Amino acid sequence: MSRTSPHEHHEHHEHHEMTEVSRRGLLRTAGGLTAALAVGGSAAALAGTPAGAAPATFTHPGMLHNGGDINRAKVRVAAGDEPWLSGWNRLINNSHSQSTWTPNPQATIYRGSGYPENYGILYNDIAAAYQNALRWNVAGTGANGDCAVRILNAWSNTLTSIQGSADRFLAAGIYGWEFANAAELMRGYPGFDLARFQRMMLNVFYPMNNDFLLHHNGACITNYWANWDLCNMASVMAIGILCDDGAKYDQAVNYFKSGAGNGSIQHAVPFLYPNVGGYDLGQWQESGRDQGHTMMGMGQMGAICEMAWNQGQDLYSYDSRRFFKGAQYVAKYNIGLDVPFTTYTWGSGTTCAQNSQTVISSVSRGQVRPVWALLHFHYNRRLYLDDKYISQMYYNLVAPEGGGGDYGSTSGGYDQLGFGTLMYAK
Repeated sequence: MSRTSPHEHHEHHEHHEMTEVSRRGLLRTAGGLTAALAVGGSAAALAGTPAGAAPATFTHPGMLHNGGDINRAKVRVAAGDEPWLSGWNRLINNSHSQSTWTPNPQATIYRGSGYPENYGILYNDIAAAYQNALRWNVAGTGANGDCAVRILNAWSNTLTSIQGSADRFLAAGIYGWEFANAAELMRGYPGFDLARFQRMMLNVFYPMNNDFLLHHNGACITNYWANWDLCNMASVMAIGILCDDGAKYDQAVNYFKSGAGNGSIQHAVPFLYPNVGGYDLGQWQESGRDQGHTMMGMGQMGAICEMAWNQGQDLYSYDSRRFFKGAQYVAKYNIGLDVPFTTYTWGSGTTCAQNSQTVISSVSRGQVRPVWALLHFHYNRRLYLDDKYISQMYYNLVAPEGGGGDYGSTSGGYDQLGFGTLMYAK
């Protein structure tokens, strides 16, 4: 496997690696279809949720997709409506979505230099489980449901450990939240051993996610880039939802708001630029590094915000919509326009040796990743905000979104589950 893609992760350069609104009632009554108007209104008029408070009862399905999302895709695809049909065609034409996919479960997954890396097996099987789960949910094809469950059961019966260099924490984070999302879509399916899958998530993934967020592999707190925190936060949140574990859900939300590392919102978007040509922008923490990892950050933080949204919590708008400003900044630069940049300085290693980036990085500029539909359809169609740059990024470069297998064979193409056109278009 190539180790030269700017979107691949190498340990040696991985240094650093609005009011809460209760919307569960809205989602239930509106099926996620017409809640936008109410949510776009006065947040103060809606019931508040205590900071970091998990819902008394978790909504299922309630991670990247709620029941309304699934129903909308089902109805629209059946009717042959665009853009859902184009999104559906991307799904059914992906080799991972075929019901003949054969899982290849491993007892130990390795990621990182100096180890017999096999993590590509895992991310391919996760993509297949998720894509087959989508096909089952949207079209009701039993063969796809059976395939998704076959993959999930095979891994929960086999995987006991994730090992490697520091990159093992990336594997535990990225593949943790993605795997949990596939399982969430198959809740209640005949033959799916949910309890055993939950045990795998609690025993194999969560301890590593928790260890990284607490100790950062023994490094200076600023050593690891934002994505390292974000993927582990997303995994903790997804495991909390999958297992109806309010403490874990709260752990992820609280880290988003005030965590010590670079994944918390004020560290991930360290500099704000009000009214640049009429739009508020926010510099992303990895912008001086490269644009591949920057766009990965859009996908990881987007997943956290959407999972929280589907449990009744609005992290998308937290801290005066700080993430929206960051996403607009990233999109503006990647459609080819100039953005301001403030010198970014951080401490690395175990001694916090000082490093600085003085200019934004053009590496991987304009790279296509399926992370933008989620953001466009939230900020523009649910909240009716002018998301000029996100919108241009989505419609001009990305739409319709595919998923794992459509964006190259290396890990960067599997750092997000994709298919946002199918599942989020409104």
